[in-house]
Amino acid sequence: MPTVCVNADSELLGRLVDNLVDNAVRHNVDGGTVRTAVRAVPDGVELVVANTGPKVSPAEVDALFEPCHRATRGAGDDRGFGLGLAIVRSVATAHHGKIDATANPDGGLTIRVTLPLHY
Repeated sequence: MPTVCVNADSELLGRLVDNLVDNAVRHNVDGGTVRTAVRAVPDGVELVVANTGPKVSPAEVDALFEPCHRATRGAGDDRGFGLGLAIVRSVATAHHGKIDATANPDGGLTIRVTLPLHY
């Protein structure tokens, strides 16, 4: 398997990956799955994290990246403070990358982070 490298701050990149995977696990359904992939793309690297969580309205997806925004929660549901995806977006932006999220038709999200080889 080829090695894919990107010029990035290792601590910030680690936080980005940790937050994406933590969110995918935390906001999933019982018995659900989390898929991750990293691949080279023209002039960069793409990280994809997808889960089988509850359905998310496509209209709500962009708001999930706003600080302190959380999807609708049930009573007693302790799922964090709504900062994880805001941090992910900030790290991607700091590295001149881009982030794209899509609500999966059967539930959950697919998030793609693309980082340039050099920033």
